[in-house]
Amino acid sequence: MGQKSKAMFTHSRADIGFPIVEVGSDGNFILYKPLKTGGLISKATVSEQLVYELDDPSHYFLPDVVCDFTNVKISEVKGHDGGLVYVSGARGNPPAGEFKVSATYADGFRATAVAVVAGPRSKAKAEKTAEQIIKRCRKIFNQLGLQDFSKVHIEVLGSEHMYGANSRVHVDVREAVLWLAVHHSQRKALEFFAREVAPAGTGMGPGLTAVVGGRPRVSPVLKLFSFLYPKHNIKVQIYMNGEFVEDYVPPQQPTAEYPNKGRVQEETVFKEPLPTGPHTFRLEELAYTRSGDKGNTANIGVIARHPDILPYLQQALTAKAVEAYFAHLFENRQGPIESRIQRFDVPGIHAMNFVLYNSLGGGGIASLRSDPQGKALGQMLLDFEIKNLPNLVALLGHRS
Repeated sequence: MGQKSKAMFTHSRADIGFPIVEVGSDGNFILYKPLKTGGLISKATVSEQLVYELDDPSHYFLPDVVCDFTNVKISEVKGHDGGLVYVSGARGNPPAGEFKVSATYADGFRATAVAVVAGPRSKAKAEKTAEQIIKRCRKIFNQLGLQDFSKVHIEVLGSEHMYGANSRVHVDVREAVLWLAVHHSQRKALEFFAREVAPAGTGMGPGLTAVVGGRPRVSPVLKLFSFLYPKHNIKVQIYMNGEFVEDYVPPQQPTAEYPNKGRVQEETVFKEPLPTGPHTFRLEELAYTRSGDKGNTANIGVIARHPDILPYLQQALTAKAVEAYFAHLFENRQGPIESRIQRFDVPGIHAMNFVLYNSLGGGGIASLRSDPQGKALGQMLLDFEIKNLPNLVALLGHRS
């Protein structure tokens, strides 16, 4: 096989291989994948996975341990087809005195209409169509004595609506996708909504070409509620082969010692100013990112492409700057900034982790947004511009 074919096996996603982990008795491990399968195991891809859906990296709660990932080291081992890395440095602290509990509860119903709009002024047509559908429904609700929608969410995909004030679309687009999602306490109300969507294609603005998936489906909303519950309030008994063995008594470790110990006090990070220069870089040139969710909270991990770049990222990409960049995600921006966003450093992999609280419109199936789990937030942050930097091209030529 030629070099080109071998590269295809290494990077193709069509035949991607699942990772294989071999763990040593010291907790360190090697990570690789089957030979001649697609995908890539590298320092970059594994670093992204380390910060995926992470809160405080120094205190990650599990039932039997509280993990500290801040000083994890990831090293590439050369010569393996598809990549191999060595991971070390994870540390464990005693388990907390509480169980993590995730509960769900019923919270009404939702329905989402997705429709393609084409032609001049597609964005304006999509917005107007959505507004008129909602107006018609409210008229029906009023006639039948039904309550108003508890929430209405309108997006026009293709117009960079997800970027909020950072959208670069300053003229109307000629094709777009209308995303119209609604929430109501009664299923009956949303069944009226579902019937009003299709007629919009023939009786409202021209260019609405298709309702994706047909008539919107009405589905129940289950909201997630997570909390810590004292272990000593739960009696745990261990049985084997149907016979009682013993009562399990968890260790008494107060959780109060753990929360937010790893949060960065940004005003104390730099004692001396960094060199400046005339250059502007997009974040994508300096770092790679990964984002995810925990209920209604999102996280964005930012990993420097070179260790010497990290101080510049720490100086520019503060919690305040990221909170302002994603201001449109927060329904309430009152109160201290720490109630909306916190930054944690992960020095072992030259990274930072931003945690955005109550930023996903309810999260999961409770959210009416097109990105209810924050999967796109890291990619969106890559367009963040950092100005007045020295020439970092030499460092970028040796990406790690």
